[in-house]
Amino acid sequence: MNAPTGTAAAERSEGVRPAPRPQMLTYARLDLRRQLRDRIGMFFVVGLPTFMYFVFGLGSEDPVGTGNVAMYVMISMAAYGAVTATTSVAGSATTEQVMGWGRQLGLTPMRPLAFVAAKAAVAMSVAAVPVALIFAIGAATGARGDWRDWTLAAAVVWLGSALFAIYGLAVCLVFRGPNAPGIASGMIVIMAFLGNVFAPMSGLLLEIGRLTPLYGYVALARFSLTDGELPGGGRDALWLPVANVLAWTAVFALLALWGLRRSRARV
Repeated sequence: MNAPTGTAAAERSEGVRPAPRPQMLTYARLDLRRQLRDRIGMFFVVGLPTFMYFVFGLGSEDPVGTGNVAMYVMISMAAYGAVTATTSVAGSATTEQVMGWGRQLGLTPMRPLAFVAAKAAVAMSVAAVPVALIFAIGAATGARGDWRDWTLAAAVVWLGSALFAIYGLAVCLVFRGPNAPGIASGMIVIMAFLGNVFAPMSGLLLEIGRLTPLYGYVALARFSLTDGELPGGGRDALWLPVANVLAWTAVFALLALWGLRRSRARV
């Protein structure tokens, strides 16, 4: 038998592990398929926000900013579906690690960074499903807005949902256990009500809502359409949703870091 030559020989002699990219891609593909086959999970990610768009947005031609109410509701429901997706995927990833699945993956050539990258790709891929579907339904059923409204809203809804992957990670590191993803997803519903996502608020509820995580994210997604104008009267300056998103990103990141250190301290 001929002796190994070239790169393969160098890797064997130096004890270099094979590149984890093929394993990462395979894991991401299988995990994405598993997420999409989860009928209950996909109902809350896609089915529920789509149904709510049909109930509250379909045929709503009243003007809002540079578009109409249907466009306003469409953005809100797409945002709700996207954050539900990223929260769920990130939460399940954390639970898998806490419950021991991470040790099994540690026996494979895939490195921890590759696992994180694969989960992030899966989370953003699942989040793209409700955004694409609800925007397509909105375009077909009378949602109106400037082309910039469509482009900016879709980009902010999809990319901004990454904030709630950090949120899902943080909650599941703090509330360790198999029920942690359910807790994270359940809190999303409460934050959606407080965040002016499901129904316009005013008065004290609006003032409280401005301090909640979903408010800034959804207000930023709708900003191109509304220019900050609120259905109940008043206006939000651009700095308010931006500051909200940045502040909650920092809070969730610090909470996740604290939860991670606490979990390692118990090992």
